[in-house]
Amino acid sequence: MTNQVIEIIVYGADQLCPSCVNLPSSKETFEWLEAAVGRKFADQPFIITYVDIHNPPEEEGKKHFAARVIEEDMFYPVVLIGNKIVGEGNPRLKTIFAELEKHGYQSI
Repeated sequence: MTNQVIEIIVYGADQLCPSCVNLPSSKETFEWLEAAVGRKFADQPFIITYVDIHNPPEEEGKKHFAARVIEEDMFYPVVLIGNKIVGEGNPRLKTIFAELEKHGYQSI
């Protein structure tokens, strides 16, 4: 198990991505991911943050990446762990879990 705290950032918008019809909203994906990671890696600290790409916080890194999502027409939600994109459009838990395990997280 790890004591390192990893931040998972979910970039999205209230409006569904035009190419993501019939998929959950960015907020729904954020909530689903928060619950899934909490179950899989119970008692291991992590932070999960939702960033609205149209109204990002003033924090420079998050503001810059939110603009990139728009400029590059990425499929959102876009999920980042560190500086690595681990999901786009319809993120896969297997990929996200594998990246967390690289940072020392262990499934319970």
